[in-house]
Amino acid sequence: MDTPAPRSMPPAWKKALELLRVAQSAPAGSPERDMAVAAARDHFEGCGDARLASLARVLAPGLDDAALLVALVPVERVASRSRVTDADLGISTVDSTESHADPLRMVVVADNLRSAFNVGGLFRSADAIGLEAVWLCGYSATPEHPDVRRAALGADESVPWRSFPDVRDALAALRAEDRAVYALETARGAVPVQRFPFRFPSAILVGSERFGLDPEVVLSADATLRIDTYGRKNSLNVVSALTVAGYAARWSFASSASPS
Repeated sequence: MDTPAPRSMPPAWKKALELLRVAQSAPAGSPERDMAVAAARDHFEGCGDARLASLARVLAPGLDDAALLVALVPVERVASRSRVTDADLGISTVDSTESHADPLRMVVVADNLRSAFNVGGLFRSADAIGLEAVWLCGYSATPEHPDVRRAALGADESVPWRSFPDVRDALAALRAEDRAVYALETARGAVPVQRFPFRFPSAILVGSERFGLDPEVVLSADATLRIDTYGRKNSLNVVSALTVAGYAARWSFASSASPS
């Protein structure tokens, strides 16, 4: 015999549970408890649920812990038979139809990434941060690759992209647009991303998962940035690294744009 699936907790009962737990958290005999009990009673009487209305009679001023349980236990029983849903927690699972902020005037340039899944991850992060574009260089897979599309989950359609046979071609295009160029690399003398004053428009370069960026490319950048690590490994996965650096750039931009 199939067991019935748990139902979502009715909104009136969900609110009732919240109010009673507020009352329970306040000391017995305190003004805070009396205020919370009064709020709960108003809800029980006015929510339109007959079962809750019948419990309102026990919600009187001066309610001690034992008397409070008379109302709380029936409500908790309903909660235990109910399924907590994303909506109950306010979790959003629906993508927005438009960006929440202006694009950050920064592109990410990925050179010779072996993993198409990592390329797809870059698109996800670029979309989340609000970067202008993803530029793919060398043998990095492009969105025509099914694994890029699978990992990007549609972000390859919302984030513009270009491809270049060589990263130096991309660098020339960046300079033509008068962009600052930042290399994300674990190089000596690199500046931690959280302390760096980003300039815009700009570009951030990320390299091969195994070998990083070409040393000549690093030397040609306006600055070299790093992400401090505190365990045994000295670097992050390329997608994680771009995400950390991209948000540092976003916060730097927000700070510079805020009135002093």
